Parts: sequence; structure tokens; C-alpha cells
Amino acid sequence: MSRLALTAAALFFLASFSGRAGAQDVIEIDAPLLAASATPIADAITAEGAILAADPQDARPVAITYTEAHDTRARIHKYSSWATLPLMATEFALGESLYNDPSALTGAQKGIHGAVGAGLIAFFGVQSVTGVWNLLDSKNAPGHTKRLVHGLLMLAAEGGFVAAALAAPSDRSAPPAYDANKATHRDIAIVSMGVGTTGYLLMLFTGGGK
Repeated sequence: MSRLALTAAALFFLASFSGRAGAQDVIEIDAPLLAASATPIADAITAEGAILAADPQDARPVAITYTEAHDTRARIHKYSSWATLPLMATEFALGESLYNDPSALTGAQKGIHGAVGAGLIAFFGVQSVTGVWNLLDSKNAPGHTKRLVHGLLMLAAEGGFVAAALAAPSDRSAPPAYDANKATHRDIAIVSMGVGTTGYLLMLFTGGGK
């Protein structure tokens, strides 16, 4: 009877141990399962397109088409601009000679100085028309700010040349007034030439209209 009781107790112990072991082998997974996409390539292309649309740096620049008249004005402005520095240098040399040698005021040199000055004003007028016209015509093109600064400098120089011509001394002026007008004329002209040279070099050393 004791053996039967021991056997029953052993069987009960083994049954309980195996039940616990089976329970410990069960692993619970709480994380949700992700279903695989049926169109993975299409989904990848759509996601890449969304990224590109969100990044404005990847946007391609818009092409700008100019008219033939615009190109003609640009050529006139560009090739005639090579005369800017020679004209200003010639006018400066003539003006300095007249300023330092009063006896030359009655000679032909004064007439040449006046003619070159008039030509300089006319030249800047042509450059202003072609430059401002094309500046307005290409306001959406790259480099607009640089061209705008260049244009403002050249217009200021042109206005200075006109002011210098109006301030030129008259032969009928008395010596004190004549000397004062002569100095004012020279100062305005030199400042205008400096402004014009700055505007010219800005475009020369920064790649023109780019």
C-alpha cells in the first residue's frame, strides 16, 4: 500500500513539472506584425518623389528666353563699354592740363576737352538706354542685383558728368568766381569718373551679366 502511494505521488509530481515547463516555453509577442507591401518598388518611387518635392534646392532653374532685340542691345552695351576707361582717362588728362596751365584755356585744347566731355556724356547716355532696358527685360535672371548696382553706379556717374559740364567756368567770369567754378568742375568730374570706374570694374571682374 505504501508503494502504491509513493508511485501515485511520483506520477503527480512529474505531471506538475511538465505542465510548468510547457507554460514557460510559450513566448508572448506584443509587437504588431507589419504586412509586406504588394508594390514595394512603386512605394519607394512615391516616397522619393515626396522627398524631392519637399527640398526646394533640387528644383531645376527655369529657362529664360530673350528676344533678338535684347541680344542686340546686349552686344552694343558690351562692346561699346570697352571705350569707357579710355574716354574717361582722355578727359581727365585734358582737364588736368587745362587746370594746371591757365594759358592753355585760350587754345584748341579747351575745345578738345569740351568735345571729349560731350562725347563722354553721349556715350554714357547710349549705355544707360541699352543697359536699363535690358535690366528691366531680365529682372528674373540670375545676377540681377549685381546688374542693378552696376546700373545705379553708371547712372550716377552720368549725372555727375552733366553736373560737371554745367559747373564749368565761363571765360567771362571774374578771377575769384572763375577759380571757384574751375575747382568745382574738376572735383565733380573726378568723383564721377571714380564712380563710373567702380561700376565698370564691378562687371569686368565678376563675369559680366552672369
